[in-house]
Amino acid sequence: MTDMRTIIIDGKEHEVDSAMTLIQACEEAGIEIPRFCYHERLSIAGNCRMCLVEVVGGPPKPAASCAMQVKDMRPGKNGEPPEIKTNSPMVKKAREGVMEFLLINHPLDCPICDQGGECDLQDQAMAYGVDFSRYREPKRAVEDLDLGPLVETHMTRCISCTRCVRFITEVAGMPELGQTGRGEDAEITSYLGQTLESEMQGNIIDLCPVGALVSKPYAFTARPWELTKTESIDVMDALGSSIRVDCKGREVMRFLPRNHDGVNEEWISDKTRFVWDGLRRQRLDKPYIRKNGKLTPATWPEALSAAASAMKGAKKVAGLVGDLAPVEAAYGLKTLVESLGGNVESRVDGAKLPAGNRSGYVGTASIEDVDMADSIVLIGTNPRHEAPVLNARIRKAWLNGAQVSRVGQPDDLTFDVEELGTGRDSLSKFADKDHSDKKGTAGVVIVGQGALTGDDGAAVLATAMKIAEASGAKLMVLHTAASRVGAMDAGAVTEGGLEAALDGADVIYNLGADEIQIADGAFVIYQGSHGDRGAHRADVILPAAAYTEEQGLFVNTEGRPQMALRASFPPGEAKENWAILRALSAEAGKTLPWDSLAQLRQKLVADAPQLKGIDSVPENEWQAVEAGKLGDGDFVSPVSDFWLSNPIARASELMAELSRRAKERAEAPIAAE
Repeated sequence: MTDMRTIIIDGKEHEVDSAMTLIQACEEAGIEIPRFCYHERLSIAGNCRMCLVEVVGGPPKPAASCAMQVKDMRPGKNGEPPEIKTNSPMVKKAREGVMEFLLINHPLDCPICDQGGECDLQDQAMAYGVDFSRYREPKRAVEDLDLGPLVETHMTRCISCTRCVRFITEVAGMPELGQTGRGEDAEITSYLGQTLESEMQGNIIDLCPVGALVSKPYAFTARPWELTKTESIDVMDALGSSIRVDCKGREVMRFLPRNHDGVNEEWISDKTRFVWDGLRRQRLDKPYIRKNGKLTPATWPEALSAAASAMKGAKKVAGLVGDLAPVEAAYGLKTLVESLGGNVESRVDGAKLPAGNRSGYVGTASIEDVDMADSIVLIGTNPRHEAPVLNARIRKAWLNGAQVSRVGQPDDLTFDVEELGTGRDSLSKFADKDHSDKKGTAGVVIVGQGALTGDDGAAVLATAMKIAEASGAKLMVLHTAASRVGAMDAGAVTEGGLEAALDGADVIYNLGADEIQIADGAFVIYQGSHGDRGAHRADVILPAAAYTEEQGLFVNTEGRPQMALRASFPPGEAKENWAILRALSAEAGKTLPWDSLAQLRQKLVADAPQLKGIDSVPENEWQAVEAGKLGDGDFVSPVSDFWLSNPIARASELMAELSRRAKERAEAPIAAE
């Protein structure tokens, strides 16, 4: 039950929750309070003093609205509701004074500062500051830090708001930054001058209210007013983080997070944020046909004709759906290949996910359930590498008192984990325990793809579902491929899995599946955006758009359909995925029954109605999976190199550098005793 109180803000009465801080109460009332150090997802520091307000009847000085709760306010003399003023002469004078102090040592870098045009200090100096300075002494200067290849520092601009320190310690869970010194010597620095290791460090760029921390790869390439901004969805992992794509002309310049409380809050991983240079390199921009063992450029009619004649003359056609394909492309491929009597498979890593049983391949838990959980069980998953933002949410639950247990390889997840063992025997023992004491509490069982890709994957899933049932917990299947849930919703699955789909196939249509090696013998048609493993093995290459270059549906790991919008255009002669399949179907004499993306979606939604509710999580009916026999051996995470897990990341120079640094850290020599 929330305890509501009436307070007066600027002469008007408002009813607010008494646990709120004054800054939140003002926000609720639609009144903006300036701030630098306060952030709703970080602990309260109360050290910038920009959010001062006047508490009527309180002390004769302004109070920091971020550090005072509504319940701490006293009513008036005759029992009137407590009152605060946010625009009185006292508040105005206080804000001007604070801003003047902040600008005493801040350099006049605005014309050459990368934050120019989107800088909180600039905006608030204009709105709440004065147009002169009484300070004549020299400004202090600080040496810049080397935090690695992602975050560029200009620490002379730092106003010591400590947002970066609080984020890296509390949310990312890797206390790598801190403040040393006192008074004028106080400065933010990394411990022992080391570079940052966290996979979420890029978020401190967004959090920094001045130009002290800026993006190193993006630095000095564009100004915010030159960019076209498009809201979209990330596909680097299966979480489906909400992002904003900023383009200058045809080039993607950067990715920024969008706030989405149900998925990524307002954080994104560094791979999501910095992978954009991979969209420019190793791109397929024209069709190719293999002649005399060599891939040679061709025209679209030639390439489509070669692909169509191979498919028409095939004994059996198999379709493979890669990790980054939108649902429309997977559905188009399924419809085309099945009309030719073939099979399509999207579980290309061999995961034993039950077709048609959404509670088995998605689960019943939403990402928000993790926040509220009292106990979390991880089975064969390393969320820090498979979904860093989800890992931060598990950490938040742990900070709120949740107990986290794991069956799988030990690794530092940035929070304490109760180790139950590394393999299937440990899982079996844990499943046989009495879990009835957990009934009535909120629990989540998270199963990773590393546990489901073995021969006994179905038995592992059945055991996980049994644990969830016995403890009254919800189940979450943590996917590593952004396209997997959507492709399974569209029905791109073959009974018997990958082996059954490929068995006897003499033509394989590869829709961007670059994580598997296709054996010699079959004729391979590759449709994708990058010249990766799949293109090297191909006999015909059809160049397609990447995820920022076409509209597409993706379904995230909790089963939430999401819409990725087009931010730029495909390079050269590359075309949208669904359009290539539509053109090829006409050439192959099996014309697909749609001429536009809208018509395709109508057919798709008729077959899979759950895709209609964009950005809502459908409830999945619980269907237990038949339990087989658990095998032997340990669970291993499917992500061997976090930075190089898909073709776009492998085309990025920055991701290669981050991967090299991670390997060096892992092999760091240990000092002899």
